[in-house]
Amino acid sequence: MARFNTRGAVRGLSPWLWQPIANALAILLILVATGWSLNVPRYFGMGFYPQQVFAVILALTLAIAFLKLPARRKTDRGIAPWYDVVLAFLGLVTVLYVAVNYPELVLQIFSRPITVWLPSLIVVLLVLEALRRATGWALVIIISAFLLYALFGDIVPGRLQGRAQPWELLVGYMAFDSNGVLGLPMSVAATVVIAFILFGSLLATTGGTKFFTDAAMLGMGRYRGGSMKIAVLASGLFGSISGSAVANVVGTGVITIPLIKRDGYPAHKAAAIEAVASTGGQLMPPVMGASAFLMAEFLAVPYSTIVMAALVPALLYYVALFIQADLEAARMGISAIPKEDMPSSKGVIVGLHFVFAFAVLIYALFVMRWQPERAAFLGVVSLVISSLIFGYQGERPTVRALFNTLSTTGHAVVEIILISAASGLVIGVLNVSGLSFNLTYLLVQVGGGSAIVLLGLSAVVCIILGMGLPTLGVYVLLAALVAPALIEVGIEPVAAHLYVLYFGMMSMITPPIAMAAFAAASIAQAPAMATGWAAMKFGWSAYVIPVLFVFSPTLILIGAPFDIAVAILTAVAGVWLISAALAGFFSGKLSPGMRLLFGLFGLMALIPAQAFPGAYVTDLLGVLGGAGVMALDVIKQKAARSTQGAA
Repeated sequence: MARFNTRGAVRGLSPWLWQPIANALAILLILVATGWSLNVPRYFGMGFYPQQVFAVILALTLAIAFLKLPARRKTDRGIAPWYDVVLAFLGLVTVLYVAVNYPELVLQIFSRPITVWLPSLIVVLLVLEALRRATGWALVIIISAFLLYALFGDIVPGRLQGRAQPWELLVGYMAFDSNGVLGLPMSVAATVVIAFILFGSLLATTGGTKFFTDAAMLGMGRYRGGSMKIAVLASGLFGSISGSAVANVVGTGVITIPLIKRDGYPAHKAAAIEAVASTGGQLMPPVMGASAFLMAEFLAVPYSTIVMAALVPALLYYVALFIQADLEAARMGISAIPKEDMPSSKGVIVGLHFVFAFAVLIYALFVMRWQPERAAFLGVVSLVISSLIFGYQGERPTVRALFNTLSTTGHAVVEIILISAASGLVIGVLNVSGLSFNLTYLLVQVGGGSAIVLLGLSAVVCIILGMGLPTLGVYVLLAALVAPALIEVGIEPVAAHLYVLYFGMMSMITPPIAMAAFAAASIAQAPAMATGWAAMKFGWSAYVIPVLFVFSPTLILIGAPFDIAVAILTAVAGVWLISAALAGFFSGKLSPGMRLLFGLFGLMALIPAQAFPGAYVTDLLGVLGGAGVMALDVIKQKAARSTQGAA
């Protein structure tokens, strides 16, 4: 029902009216995306341009966004004001008009009639405003700068001078061309991403999230520092599906952070280890985050290629974090979780059907080689059936709860669809203005053709661009702006894209704007900046490993099997040694001199033998020297304990 103010003017829609409308639109969004992913139109003899379907999904997304997201961010939505209702209706009608008339409109972009530029202008402006409401000003300002460049690129001096475009042509190109709003990022979001977010939402509905946390607690809780190891394992498992570092922190951190604090760990470090573990989930196969699927599309390679390349770096990331958690616990004397707080093993075993759903998903992806979205839906079907049969800890989801998951998923994907649509604007500007070539040339020129200089420059650019931006938006920007320059100087394309993804991701835990670390700090009631600096220390490997796999692709499984095996083993040794140096503890507390030796030998062991000519020497010295200082510390600590015992 519409609400009126004291003068009789319409104020807007009450929550009990706009919320059911938004929920219905959210369900319809998921059904449309699912139907397209499963080729349902073909079974009925219907054919559409992919952009027509993407336009329908965008229309529904804009309507939901303006109904549920207030104009002032971080304020509660009560009544939906009349102007937001108008914007929701305008977005729905305009983009549906685009969807219906797309075959004719796309052919008229360059003739620029009002029937093309007017709806195009409305689409671009509404996407930017909805994006601002969903993510804040940062991404909107960056995209607006790109659009201004496309309009006035001819007045930019020097190497970055571009081709200026008439505004009517620009908005038409952005709204209708397959390189614009309805382009590659939207294609990935509307098919693959929605399918996997639905899978993740169903895990939460059916108790799967709790199962993975309980399984991590059962597996790690009995060891020293068990609470921290639970955070590392549970967040890695859940983060692989969630695709969002902040969502992962919120989803698992509410359980793990209080556990860690209760064991006596400082609040800011408890938050930091959860933030680092949650951020790494997006780098962890088999599913990884939404960016991995987009990477496969950018590189035109199978998704399995990306997964295999990302496997070893992700494992090294978590090995480093796990070792630090163990050594920090030993240094602080943090023991295992009390038995009374441990879940029942019998209760947890009942949830093994969740693992079966993952197994089905992985089998479909890598053995049957299905498209990712089809594999995800097979996983969804498996998850629903097994949950209805077995449940978890005596509870089975109701059919109503499963159906409501469609609405939950529809609301959850609004932000990522808006980011994808806006990312298309960036790609469109790069194509239409010539900025992509100009920027690649400039970066290579500034780097002097040196891969080392360019990598350092790119790392800084990646972290700066990533600050305050969602992961998918970060990756699209970096893949379009930075990765081509790295490839230009001879770096393996997969390594270049993984490099920018890693450093873009590190903005989540790198101050001054470390979104994942700050989200964890709010749960832990810890200082935000202290949490960010501690997270950088725990996540040190993510700043080093990308440089290593760029110079030695053996770490992304490119090379001879023997070389790959040696690189992995020595990298694990290096990670162990450096983690001990950072923790200041191995078998006992390390002196400053021993910490320096552990760190030095660890760095030498971490460098792959194929990184540069003669690197096998440093690799060998690192391993042998590291084994020596480890043995020396064990002997010293045993002697010290014997002396204390005799006394």
